Amino acid sequence: MTDNPQWQPGQPPPPPSGDAGQQPYADQPGQSAGSTPQGGWQSQPQEGWQGQQSHQSQQAYQNQQAYQSQPAGDERTWMILAHLSAPIAYIFSAGSLSILGPLLIWFLRKDVSAPTRHAAAGAFNFNLTFWLLYIAGWVFGVVTLGLGFLLVIPFWIVIYVVAAYVHIKGALRASRGETYTYPFQLKVLS
Repeated sequence: MTDNPQWQPGQPPPPPSGDAGQQPYADQPGQSAGSTPQGGWQSQPQEGWQGQQSHQSQQAYQNQQAYQSQPAGDERTWMILAHLSAPIAYIFSAGSLSILGPLLIWFLRKDVSAPTRHAAAGAFNFNLTFWLLYIAGWVFGVVTLGLGFLLVIPFWIVIYVVAAYVHIKGALRASRGETYTYPFQLKVLS
């Protein structure tokens, strides 16, 4: 089918073999020396043979984009604070104002850094959801004349353990420059 056993249909052709001093594709009509025709051997994903993209070049391009979009040191610090501000606010407010820490960071940094805005909004949304569950537990306990607290108190313990785990996990991911999407959240901020 082809004279090159390494080439498979649907992949871009390998670089031309020839003299080391000769520019690739320089002798083709309509091409200037050193330019690469559409669908040729390139570092960024381009349309290849039969309109398909090379998986390897697409993977390399995505890795390059991910590396270039890594948050800087100051941005990572704000992301970590966004994740840990809720537990810190929880400790200083005796549990009632855990949504204020992420909300404050969201207001301060929403226009400066997209990853910090994502972290603060996620922490706020997550804490708002758990705060509403906490209030629902109180309502359930009062409506059932105190008997509901037998179910609500273990539920609150589970909520606090899950919240601590999720905030620590988010802070650890932020320290590596990764974004973290919180589970169980009502999307209020974005």
